[in-house]
Amino acid sequence: MDFANGDIVKILASIWAQIEIFLNSMVLPSRLWQFGIIAACFALAHLGRIWLAPKVDDWGRRRELSTRQLRLLILFRQRLRGFLFVLLAWGSVFVLEATKGFYSWRFLVVLVATLVTAWLVVGLVARLIRNALLRRIVRWGAWIWVTLYYLGLWDETVRLLNGTAVEFGDFRITAYGVLKALVLTTILLSVARIISGQTSVRLRTNEDISPSMSELVIKVMQVLLYGAALFIGIKAVGFDLTGLAVLSGAIGVGLGFGLQKVVSNLVSGVIILLDKSIKPGDVISLGETFGWINSLGARYVSVVTRDGKEYLIPNEDLITGQVVNWSHSNEFVRIDLPFGTSYHDDPHVVRKLAVEAAQSVNRVLKNRPTVCHVTGFGDSSVDYLLRFWITDPVEGLTNVRGQVFLALWDTFKANGISIPFPQREVRLLEGSQLDLQPGPETHSENSPHEN
Repeated sequence: MDFANGDIVKILASIWAQIEIFLNSMVLPSRLWQFGIIAACFALAHLGRIWLAPKVDDWGRRRELSTRQLRLLILFRQRLRGFLFVLLAWGSVFVLEATKGFYSWRFLVVLVATLVTAWLVVGLVARLIRNALLRRIVRWGAWIWVTLYYLGLWDETVRLLNGTAVEFGDFRITAYGVLKALVLTTILLSVARIISGQTSVRLRTNEDISPSMSELVIKVMQVLLYGAALFIGIKAVGFDLTGLAVLSGAIGVGLGFGLQKVVSNLVSGVIILLDKSIKPGDVISLGETFGWINSLGARYVSVVTRDGKEYLIPNEDLITGQVVNWSHSNEFVRIDLPFGTSYHDDPHVVRKLAVEAAQSVNRVLKNRPTVCHVTGFGDSSVDYLLRFWITDPVEGLTNVRGQVFLALWDTFKANGISIPFPQREVRLLEGSQLDLQPGPETHSENSPHEN
């Protein structure tokens, strides 16, 4: 390790010497004058914020703004004092340039105006990062870099960071290399996320691309973008990735045996996306689970049921098990409804009334024929099977069956059609006796055992 050698001490001494020179120059009359200008600009910016903030709020309330416009307005209001200070500071620079010919009379104002402007730009650009912790780290890191750069201390800081290193044999990692890799990786991951998000929205809304193919393209694109970002970040540190080939191969074999289910689910997910057997929006049945596909993940498929539950089904189960896809090739779903009527009712009339009752339900298709067949003569009834079609299984199957049953009930009741139910008749043969005597375990109210 190389944390404190002679070069680092010299660099620190050089940085301290520059700081001393800068502080000593601040007591000059021209510098004190500029301090006063900067303080006046800050005071005016603060008063201007107090005066303008309510007016900005009133302006926003009087207009119907979209969510994006409202966020921009809130962002502007939060940084209103900074914007006013920048305007006042640069205005002061232009005035000093016109009245004072020497740059030393406006040097400090220019430096502060430049720093505040850079800080505002960094704060605005950092808003593109959604993760709060990562956004805070990037913002503070960029502020530190901007400050060191405009104060003229960046070169000495780089020399200091390069002098702080950790050595492993012939390999040497410097603090500057690690910092550069982190910054580069963060930028690349943010860019990858933005590109991935924008492309995903466009692919999912493109009607010319099937949902399964769009999901496959999105997954492949995300793997490539994020993988490239991490690879470039590791290379920026100086790692020789070719030396890790044997180690990565051994680790890969170990992971292959230890994570067979995970790998199986990943491969099954790719197969599902390629063969288009299941896609977002399909209505499926798997065992006792009935619902529609909400999303396709790398390891599982999200299925939302009618009662609002979300099941995460492993991709392997969808490949190896029997799955009923109600909307695989088309949206038409046929429903069979068995029922029975009395032997006293004319089957021809019953079939006609059953078809009319089913057609009266809104969800039953009118352009596909509804049929009713006699399926048998049962013990207590003539058995029928009513078949009809729907195109919205995602809205549920039990409820449409219930609606058709209610329509059959109303139609049959209005036309005198009876629905029989099993009845039993008990007859006593001549000479038989019915034993109503209580058993040995039964006692009357006046049983001597109770006395």
